Amino acid sequence: MRVLFISDVYFPRVNGVSTSIRTFREDLSNEGVETQLVVPRYDDAPHGAPAVAVSDAPQVLRVSAARVPRDPEDRRLRWGALKRALDTLPGAAFDLVHIHTPFVAHYAGTRFARRAGIPCVATYHTFFEEYLHHYLPVLPRRLGRALARSFTRSQCAQVQALIAPSEPMRAVLLDYGVTTPIHVLPTGLAADRFRAGDGQAFRARAGLGAARPLVTYIGRVAHEKNIGFLVRMFAQVLAAVPEAVLVIAGEGPAREPLRAQAAALGLARQVHFAGYLERDTGLLDCYAAADAFVFASRTETQGLVLLEAMAQGAPVVSTAELGTRSILLPECGALVVPEERAAFAAAVVRVLTEPGLRAQLAARGRAYARTWSSALMARRLQSLYAQLLRAPQAARAHA
Repeated sequence: MRVLFISDVYFPRVNGVSTSIRTFREDLSNEGVETQLVVPRYDDAPHGAPAVAVSDAPQVLRVSAARVPRDPEDRRLRWGALKRALDTLPGAAFDLVHIHTPFVAHYAGTRFARRAGIPCVATYHTFFEEYLHHYLPVLPRRLGRALARSFTRSQCAQVQALIAPSEPMRAVLLDYGVTTPIHVLPTGLAADRFRAGDGQAFRARAGLGAARPLVTYIGRVAHEKNIGFLVRMFAQVLAAVPEAVLVIAGEGPAREPLRAQAAALGLARQVHFAGYLERDTGLLDCYAAADAFVFASRTETQGLVLLEAMAQGAPVVSTAELGTRSILLPECGALVVPEERAAFAAAVVRVLTEPGLRAQLAARGRAYARTWSSALMARRLQSLYAQLLRAPQAARAHA
């Protein structure tokens, strides 16, 4: 079986979509599924982006892309270049198209599938309506939501099957009125995510000291991730644990506003911005160094970083919104709290000051993370592909 993957984002842009694509492709190869990936070219990747991420295999086709205004990380695929690139790929060489983003890649992917007469599936990685008001603040929020929902329904009608990374995300799509069959299939954890990181090595490189309590966020540093709440919450943590440090690892458009926020709160010395970390070494070290891993995003369709933190034994304190509700189940190794500063800070202080609780959460988290095998998820995806290929040709027609 040969599948064309197409996405508006991939490494060196570090986020959940990039991670999901790479994880599934690696495990699908063990299931007899060959994938060809078409993604943007990042000629001027952000300083510090991990070099390993752009070491492409021959099955990765990079296409010319333009910078996105006000967003130094992302790129916009150029339609003409993408069309020409796809036209060089013979439709007869592929059995199916799998789209991973709802922008230029979506329309190019559905066009390719129609011309080749093959099925098309899309993964709904992004809770699009919650992003619009951050990037188009002049657009009234109610109008933005209506446009996002209409846009989503239209795109979902153009494919034969949808993949939602979590059951709550499936419920959102059903509430929109989407009628295309939706399959819940999260991204699993690859075996290498369980390789032990070196927390002391991260501390030494960052100059944070061997014993200072670290409260850590890892992920895209973007407004929709609600990191500003974590900074405000951390001010209350310091009242009880004054030697603590808040580590924010990652890059994104909210980095400088967050730096300014920390300074305004008098926390400039207590908030450490770690920037990009190389995924196979520095990132694991950062997870392993955390005494508490904190998360409060409202927009996650899954929340893979929570599982990655658990795999490294980092005790998790998090809200449970949208997709993270599917991960943050009882006995998972996390303290689930409301988005309320005092309650969140109190939970973080408990983790930092109670060694027994910290050890218990770490052990439970490691065991729970192992139940999210990426190999199992890939087998389920291969089964879905096979199901679509067995469907009558008439059922594959695009809207």
